[in-house]
Amino acid sequence: MRVQEAAFSPDQLQRSLPAAGAVVTFTGNVRDAGAGGAVDSLQLEHYAGMTEHSLQAIAEEAAARWALAAAHVVHRVGRLDAGEAIVWVGVCAAHRAEAFAACEFIMDALKTRAPFWKKEHGPQGARWVDARASDVARAQRWQLPRTGDADGAPGG
Repeated sequence: MRVQEAAFSPDQLQRSLPAAGAVVTFTGNVRDAGAGGAVDSLQLEHYAGMTEHSLQAIAEEAAARWALAAAHVVHRVGRLDAGEAIVWVGVCAAHRAEAFAACEFIMDALKTRAPFWKKEHGPQGARWVDARASDVARAQRWQLPRTGDADGAPGG
């Protein structure tokens, strides 16, 4: 788990993952539009130490839910321009269903539980970004009772 200001290479990060039957990665980029209109850049702040601990706890929770060979997260902080990569998640497992579910779980948890504060900058000025109800709803689905599905997907 890394929190850093420097840009990263998703290809290089994927090559660093161990060989497994399934490798799923996700790269999130700064969007050029937000709830307040056009976005030129995003300022991302965090609480050093607490943020890394939170990312580690999320990855450990994913590893406890699914049989993973690896789960890695790289998240940027500082000022990022629209279109720049902000987050990368890489998950390896023996089977694709576990890898996909774990990667999606990690992203949903990052969006709702990791201590980051975002400020969008655009032609209309700067504004702090509130949590989105849709992100909270996506994360809540992982709290549903498991149905015992072989793929480890949330029940319900």
